[in-house]
Amino acid sequence: MNSPIDPTNKTERLELALRSETPGDAVAILADMSPGDAAYLIVSSPPDVRNILLGLLAPEQEALVVNELPEELRNAALINRAPEALAKIVGQLDDDDSADILQELPEAITGRVLAILDEQYRSRLQTVLSFPDDVAGGLMSTDTINVRADLTLDVVLRYLRRHSALPPNTDNLIVVNRNDQFLGLLPISTILVSDPAISVREMMITDQPAIHAEVPATEVAHRFERNDWISAPVIDAEGKLLGRITIDDVVDVIMEEADHSLTSLAGLAEEDPFATVWQSAPRRAIWLGINLGTALLASSVINLFQDTIEEVVALAVLMPIVASMGGIAGTQSLTILIRAMAMGHITHRNQLWLVGRELLLSVLNGLFWALVIAITTAIWFEDPTLGFIIACAMLINLVTAGLAGAGLPIVLRKLKIDPVLAGGVMVTTITDVMGFLTFLGLAALFYG
Repeated sequence: MNSPIDPTNKTERLELALRSETPGDAVAILADMSPGDAAYLIVSSPPDVRNILLGLLAPEQEALVVNELPEELRNAALINRAPEALAKIVGQLDDDDSADILQELPEAITGRVLAILDEQYRSRLQTVLSFPDDVAGGLMSTDTINVRADLTLDVVLRYLRRHSALPPNTDNLIVVNRNDQFLGLLPISTILVSDPAISVREMMITDQPAIHAEVPATEVAHRFERNDWISAPVIDAEGKLLGRITIDDVVDVIMEEADHSLTSLAGLAEEDPFATVWQSAPRRAIWLGINLGTALLASSVINLFQDTIEEVVALAVLMPIVASMGGIAGTQSLTILIRAMAMGHITHRNQLWLVGRELLLSVLNGLFWALVIAITTAIWFEDPTLGFIIACAMLINLVTAGLAGAGLPIVLRKLKIDPVLAGGVMVTTITDVMGFLTFLGLAALFYG
């Protein structure tokens, strides 16, 4: 028996309206949702339901909801729209959000959309579009409130009252000179509690530096995190104010980085869990093919010692232990280093120290677990020589794993290769090959 529908649960009511084929009710429920909630519902639905929900959005709601969708879904929803429809959507959004949408569309379509927009908004959009989306200039909004340093707070307050609304997340006004060069920030709270006759120059703060437009987005996120900023001005090489970045843009960067790190560890890129089987299969097949190649490489090492394994069957039982321990140890080091990179903690000054730390940890763990496996193997198979062999192989492989896990991310980053995507499979391959080679090689030496 179906459970009753909760009348306060908009998602359940919407699902009921779709099942009952009452689009009028569905439109009303969607219109009552926040853009974020509506986007979440669309993302969590199968492709056919997504298309229905997108078609039911009210015109005034569509732009805000589409803006909240993940990049891949947003592009799929907009790619076949006419330039006039796209212009209507981007015209309702902040310029930084509109730039995100236009950057993902074909250049010809972007040009036609820009031509339709009014001149002032087009100029603001082109400023943001002139920067890549992974630097501060691509994150910023040009919607700022600027004041001069020689004004009094009373004049500034009267100026603010003429605005129908302040830009989102406005905690500071930006102080500039006559050439629009950044001088400092004037907190809104200061305007409200200070003597109106005091000048802006006396009350502005100059200890929060502006962000240069070419600073990477990840570094922008680190600065916001370290300093607890709500917003920050963006300047060009001459110190001229270009716009500002707000905390909501930074949260998007952090979420994208976290999602990228999580999915890349499995080689999945940003896969839509509701995508069709035919869309997901090729992406996974590529990674599985790479993994097959590395597995064949490890198997070829085993094949070199086929005669030794036939002579000492216990080797086949113990081989996976050496490889598995190396793989786990390497993954531990790799994860620690990649996380430190993501947090911006690794520099040229400390990277060798970190590699040395991981090497020392690997030696200590290697000695301990080598002793444990030596005793276990000697008792289990009643063969002290086999215990000594696996102990040596374990120590060598764990040390190799520590070096690979700590060193590879640094090397890959220098080569401009994503260590999150490539590091895991490389570390596993190295530890598998080294584990089998040392264990079986020592066995061949002692038993050959």
